[in-house]
Amino acid sequence: MSKIIKLKATARGGAGKGAARAVRRQGLVPGVVYGDKKEPQNISFVYNELQPHVNTGRFMSTLVDLEVDGTVVRAIPRDIQFEPVRDFISHVDFLRLGKNARIHVEVPVHFKNHVDSPGLKKGGVLNIVRHEIDLYCPADFIPDEILIDLTGLEIGQSVHMTAVKLPENVTSAVREKDFTIATIAAPAGLKEEEEEAAAAAAAGETPSAEVPATAQKAPPAAPGAAPAAGKDAKAAAAAPAAKAGAPAPAAKGGDKKK
Repeated sequence: MSKIIKLKATARGGAGKGAARAVRRQGLVPGVVYGDKKEPQNISFVYNELQPHVNTGRFMSTLVDLEVDGTVVRAIPRDIQFEPVRDFISHVDFLRLGKNARIHVEVPVHFKNHVDSPGLKKGGVLNIVRHEIDLYCPADFIPDEILIDLTGLEIGQSVHMTAVKLPENVTSAVREKDFTIATIAAPAGLKEEEEEAAAAAAAGETPSAEVPATAQKAPPAAPGAAPAAGKDAKAAAAAPAAKAGAPAPAAKGGDKKK
């Protein structure tokens, strides 16, 4: 469950852009709190008290007890505006939360047991499709995270929303019921090989193993074919020359001495 933070705010009477600029000139951040069937109330914050909570990255899903001039209001941030140049906080909106209220929040997705995934051990890559999931949950119980177990996942397998066990009274706010959260993708080299094999199969080709050049045999020469080039040609030329220079064998029954 998300922790509840406390923020002090001051009520301000003016409304509109001019009043908001006047508040900023005082080093304060203008804001408004609305909802729970009550009139909106303009408020302001000390910048340095608000900024650390915004910088956590979880501010939009954090419950806040707003103390406005001594009165505490349970609320949740609904919008933060920043100056386009300096990136300073320029305005904050809060939603009042009544008793038993249910709200729509974005909860981050985290993963565990990476080492127990055979697909990741083989070099697969965790491809995260959704880093956050939209949920409906009670205002007093906002999950800190959605934790997904990667144990047993092979290359090509995916994690879908229907496989995720949500806390009690928490439901998905996404219309698509079985959307994909993450997949175990093949490594780049293996993926290219699979694509080439699939393309060859689609073309009706049968992949054949390549034979090293040193293991390949030349086809037998046809009768009357030209002599081979290179070392074979030299050897072929040297053979007749050797025969021509060899001494003739002595004739049987040679000349008798006179």
